[in-house]
Amino acid sequence: MRIGSIEQLGVAFRLAVDALVVASSLMAAFVVRLIFIAYVEARLEPVAVLSNLEGYISSYALTVGPLSALVLAALAISGAYSPRKRGDRIRNRVLRVVQATGLAFLVFGFVLYFLRLDLLFPRAVLMLAFVGCAAGLVLTRAVAALFGEFKTAEVRTLRLHDEAVARHVLVIGGAGYIGPPLIERLLADGCRVRVLDLLLYGGEPIAHVMQHPRFELIQGDFRDVQAVVRAMQDVDGVVHLGGLVGDPACALDEDVTLEINVSATRMIAEAARGMGVRRFVFASSCSVYGASDGTLTEESPLNPVSLYARSKIEGEKLLLAMQDQQFSPIILRFSTIYGLAPRPRFDLVVNLFAAKAIVDGEVQVFGGDQWRPFVHVRDVGEAVRRALFSPLSVTAGRVFNVGSEAQNYTISDVATLVQSIVPTATVISRGQDFDKRDYRVSFARIKNELGFEPEFTVEDGVREVIDAIRSGRIADYRNPRYSNILSLKEEGVWQAAISSRISDLYKASVN
Repeated sequence: MRIGSIEQLGVAFRLAVDALVVASSLMAAFVVRLIFIAYVEARLEPVAVLSNLEGYISSYALTVGPLSALVLAALAISGAYSPRKRGDRIRNRVLRVVQATGLAFLVFGFVLYFLRLDLLFPRAVLMLAFVGCAAGLVLTRAVAALFGEFKTAEVRTLRLHDEAVARHVLVIGGAGYIGPPLIERLLADGCRVRVLDLLLYGGEPIAHVMQHPRFELIQGDFRDVQAVVRAMQDVDGVVHLGGLVGDPACALDEDVTLEINVSATRMIAEAARGMGVRRFVFASSCSVYGASDGTLTEESPLNPVSLYARSKIEGEKLLLAMQDQQFSPIILRFSTIYGLAPRPRFDLVVNLFAAKAIVDGEVQVFGGDQWRPFVHVRDVGEAVRRALFSPLSVTAGRVFNVGSEAQNYTISDVATLVQSIVPTATVISRGQDFDKRDYRVSFARIKNELGFEPEFTVEDGVREVIDAIRSGRIADYRNPRYSNILSLKEEGVWQAAISSRISDLYKASVN
């Protein structure tokens, strides 16, 4: 049922209750008056009492309808059936109800007097009916308000302890690779979305949502506590995508990496918990598995082989240690991401292989037998969405691998797949790779508990990269803007970060 229909039913119910209060008050006034003259004044014979009773019944029948309509009209004009406005104190609403009721009874009394209707309607009955009606109307509203407060508290308790879904979401680092597809999904779901981003790579990735009425951008550094607190006002969910991403960028300076990927994460989480934000989704990486044998689950031992992976593990640990009844971290370990997004990247293996095949006519493979799980960037957005909307009884304090078993590939498998789509390309082996990561991952938990299954395949990602290059949407995949490390070096930002130990770097996606 639509909200408007529910509100109309609510007004109809209040009208019915108020009409019942008016009718009951008038009846009670007649009864009290009859009892008074029969037993207190004690001057009427039984026959006279019965005569008065018949007259009162006749008078009640003729007047209850018009009086009820008059009272309801007066209440409606006074705003008694309008939604309560902010700052409208209960005392003022009670006063309006009493004034509207008194005005209705006054008008009713004048009508009876001037029309000189032949009704047995003593003035005492009118006064008693007014007092009873005003009291009854105020009492019913007090009970309704008390019940409403109880229901509100009950709903808040439910939201606090289990099933609350995020409807106003802060996406930290939302202008990068992962953020824009996620933002599009959340806006389509009716959420309000706020982004905190330094826009180190520009604002073009989110330009298409800037004018959306439920979107807001705060340009700032997520290591600045004032910017974080400002961005976190009134939100009920946080998605932390910000951080230095990838082994090359993180390896440039360990202190800066730990400041951005660990210390800032701790500060953001503490701010969220302090401001009552329950859901906190953290973008981690399957890189934490490093070099491991077998198919790995969320409970498998971690074996990081890079500073990037170690920083993600530290972030996970500090967040899970902060979990309590009011703060629910949710850890998502993303597979290696591929596919086009508003901010394309060609420092990712699938995208790079596809671009090199169509432009250079060759794909260079270093090593090749190392395993990686893969996932499309838009499927990552769906995984984050499910983490925000699923019951906290399922997600709170949990770790989820994001991807699918079907997309566990060796690097050589990816090169062969690309060559099958671009037959003119040659696959060239260049010996062993310095990257020691080698892992296959199980995704049973996210499939079984969140119902997540990827929509896209690696083949889909390869084809959309090829189409983008052939159509001219991507002019030169080698442009530094499409690579994290190259764009940072070209802008000279990294050198400044090393010298000051306060880096203005961050990346809004996770490899």
